[in-house]
Amino acid sequence: MEGMKAKIKQGISQITKFVMFRILFRSIYCKNAKKPLQENKVLFVEVREPSVSDSFRLLYRAFKKKGGYCVHVHYLRSGFIGKLDYTRRCCMMLKDMADAKYVFLNEGCNVIGSIPMRKETILTQTWHACGAFKKFGFSTAQLKYGKDAKEMQTYPYYGNTTYVTLSSPQVSWAYAQAMQLEDHPECLKAVGVSRTDVFFCDRYLQAAKKRVQQCLPIAAGKKIILYAPTFRGQAADASAPDQLDIPKMMEALGKDYVLAIKQHPFIKHPPEIPAGCENFAKDVTAELSIEDLICASDICISDYSSIIFEYALFERPMIFFSYDLDEYFDWRGFYYDYHQLTPGPVFDTNDAMIDYIMHIEERFDRQQVREFREQFMASCDGHATERILDMILNANEGKRHG
Repeated sequence: MEGMKAKIKQGISQITKFVMFRILFRSIYCKNAKKPLQENKVLFVEVREPSVSDSFRLLYRAFKKKGGYCVHVHYLRSGFIGKLDYTRRCCMMLKDMADAKYVFLNEGCNVIGSIPMRKETILTQTWHACGAFKKFGFSTAQLKYGKDAKEMQTYPYYGNTTYVTLSSPQVSWAYAQAMQLEDHPECLKAVGVSRTDVFFCDRYLQAAKKRVQQCLPIAAGKKIILYAPTFRGQAADASAPDQLDIPKMMEALGKDYVLAIKQHPFIKHPPEIPAGCENFAKDVTAELSIEDLICASDICISDYSSIIFEYALFERPMIFFSYDLDEYFDWRGFYYDYHQLTPGPVFDTNDAMIDYIMHIEERFDRQQVREFREQFMASCDGHATERILDMILNANEGKRHG
């Protein structure tokens, strides 16, 4: 009986999705795509974020600064709002996008990927991560984290892509696999990642350090350890790792260091700072951007987060606290062997990690980080935004993967 109910529920869900994607979304887009193309219309689509994210910020400002462009932003809030509100936002976005010349995405969107997009529109995928670390998109089809392969082919998350901006030519194979672009190598462009340009701006670096100092007065005269892990589970109900022993770290390292914790934006209920550790550790998730923390911290502790690629630009120590590596591998998977990829030591206990930090001056291998940077961040040099603009503004009609 329960099995029959589950099949009926699944059937209703499939019919509902078909009606939404094949009838509602397509009809709205196609009806409005009959209007003349607006050559100066630019659309940025944030699938989850409630504001213009770092993946778009410099490009958004560049279009505004140029002048003469009609720039719109849509916030779909997938996974964070009810289905009716999400559907309404998608409909508004499709109507607005139907006569736009330029569209930007920074993650997969099956609403956009499933429509018969007009050939004049150029859709650029800036993605929200550098390098190629944990698997995403079609690469996860056979993993617990991923969706059903047939469904991803029926309602593609990366359909209609004109360009994908990459941090290095070395990672093009991973994005081709994840976005089903193996037959469309012309879409993959190692022009750099726009948001990394700030790391090459001295004025930004100084301002970032000042913001961190103001937020972390406990760091005066000390070095900063940044703890920036990724989330566990699915985005909609993401949980934070909770095995970091902050009191033990404070006891061993508190004389010379402070701990700044930056949780993934999907985390709704982060672990609290233990009582008595307030002069050593602070959760700065709501107060400081990850860019500011990358600029100002001296050591980064992460696990499976792509922050390591940006952090490598500064050639500073990175530590990997991966106590659940086997479980995470089964859940999400990686594009490279984890132990060969990571440009720093991997630990599964607090004691071993603390001991490394206490002797970091003699143990840190800068050359390992430098080689990692050259492999995965070769196209990021502070000029990615201008190259991306030049690429799309001088392009003819996009030869899209549809």
